[in-house]
Amino acid sequence: MKIIMNDGVVRECESKEEELHVLRHSAAHIMAQAIRRLFPEAIFAYGPATEKGFYYDVDLGDRKLNDEDLANIEKEMRKIVKENLPIKPYILPREEAIALMESRGEKYKVEHIGDLGEDAIISFYQQGDYVDMCVGPHLCYTKALKAFKITQQSGAYWKNDKNNKMLTRINGVAFTSQEELEAYNKLMEEAERRDHRKIGKEMNLFMLCEEGPGFPFFLPKGMALKNTLIDYWRQIHTRDNYVEVQTPLIMNRKLWETSGHWDHYKDNMYSTLIDDETYCIKPMNCPGGVMVYRSKPHSYRELPMRVGELGMVHRHELKGALHGLFRVRCFTQDDAHIFMRREQITDEIMGVVHLINEVYTKFGFKYFIELSTRPENSMGSDEDWEAATNGLKNALEKLGLDYIVNEGDGAFYGPKIDFHLEDSIGRTWQCGTIQLDFQMPLNFGLEYTDENNEKQRPIMIHRVCFGSIERFIGILTEHFAGKFPVWLAPVQAKVLLVSEKSAEMADRVYNALRENGIRCELDNRNEKIGYMIREAQMVDRVPYMVIIGQKEVETNTVSIRYRDTAQTETMTVEEFIEKIVRETKERL
Repeated sequence: MKIIMNDGVVRECESKEEELHVLRHSAAHIMAQAIRRLFPEAIFAYGPATEKGFYYDVDLGDRKLNDEDLANIEKEMRKIVKENLPIKPYILPREEAIALMESRGEKYKVEHIGDLGEDAIISFYQQGDYVDMCVGPHLCYTKALKAFKITQQSGAYWKNDKNNKMLTRINGVAFTSQEELEAYNKLMEEAERRDHRKIGKEMNLFMLCEEGPGFPFFLPKGMALKNTLIDYWRQIHTRDNYVEVQTPLIMNRKLWETSGHWDHYKDNMYSTLIDDETYCIKPMNCPGGVMVYRSKPHSYRELPMRVGELGMVHRHELKGALHGLFRVRCFTQDDAHIFMRREQITDEIMGVVHLINEVYTKFGFKYFIELSTRPENSMGSDEDWEAATNGLKNALEKLGLDYIVNEGDGAFYGPKIDFHLEDSIGRTWQCGTIQLDFQMPLNFGLEYTDENNEKQRPIMIHRVCFGSIERFIGILTEHFAGKFPVWLAPVQAKVLLVSEKSAEMADRVYNALRENGIRCELDNRNEKIGYMIREAQMVDRVPYMVIIGQKEVETNTVSIRYRDTAQTETMTVEEFIEKIVRETKERL
């Protein structure tokens, strides 16, 4: 595919990734032109390509778009594509660029030019009567855009600053072929079927309400699921010699100033006044973990010291960004902080990688690893950052693991390794992370006594496996489409009563299951057995249905119906209990 650069040079795309990026970037411009034709009053902000598609942030005044408007925008885009307009670049001096944008009423573009350096090259692309400021590259003609779709609209603050005006963000997707677009549409249909908000409501796992936007309520079945995950977390961490602590939810602002969070993260923190001093609701667990370490002297013999915490944290997210359990304002982080000597860095990171791999393998996730390096607004010396980054690289290379380098995306206090999971329909999620930190031990003056009785400063690892437990539950719900494995299922078995004649045995079976620690329910409603089976199978998604009728009473057996098949197996109650207890113990 031929593309045109901002200097007018035409060349072939060098890769499929570049081709997709140019298609999507050009699609954003074509969409903007369509919006301008339909809504001449529109003022445009940013319109980039993204990993999955494209969007444009637009100021439409007081106008609110509806589904019909979005359909009309897509229809107008198709007209522009059919017109096969040439896309022509040109470059203007700074003052001429500002004058051009002012003449067209593009106040956001004028402000953006003001943010650029004095020596910046201001390039433009024109298609028909539409002109947009852009560095390119782009398609040579609009007709080259063949497969695209407008997907949704949302709100977005100008420059992502809540003090600025809320703009309308219009999103779309674009692909190199219609076949790829159709495959995407099928994936979206499957994703909608698996939506954790829909399944969570059907299965009574959690609820969200306007009285607490971004603050999820976990219902009894959701708590059973959450506690089962936590029990698993505790078991593997106890095995690997972690100790567990709990630190306060609210701590003095001075602590967060020392940690660096106040300077780098205060806009996302909730705070309150106590005794005329500012206190913060913790957005992260790490300063509390540091205070635990600092509470007493330590010897080199104690290191590494692995300290875990299932800590509830609160972060201020914009209301428009909230999304089920995926983006919330409070969540439980399965944090751990490891305090160690420099020579222990590689071994400890390798141990954490093994632990995270074990967890993700248990749930059937594939994953890839990303190494994120020093960001612009970081703390600490060049030497410490180099040592920390090399420590992470050495561990990954010693394990023989492939990784992608993500330049400049580390935490403000240190580089990190991120684990990106791939779910059952091919979507990726960033969950686990390992962050190596030289700065916080320095800021808090942490020490240990070495073998020569001299004071040394420990190194610190921040790490999570699940990440946010709430978000991980959302991911698992969609990954399994609510059909959780037996050991994890909120309800492992449901006893279904065929008629009142078998009520006594149904009660006896139900109680026997409960006495053996099996999470179960008894459905003794006056409903047809077929209806109860379908509900247990399709709505509650229970792994096993225990059917008890007159035949089962006479033979003193139970009929077991499996969730994913129409197969029914007859066995004794004792055999069924042994089966489900074994599967729970082995986490099958």
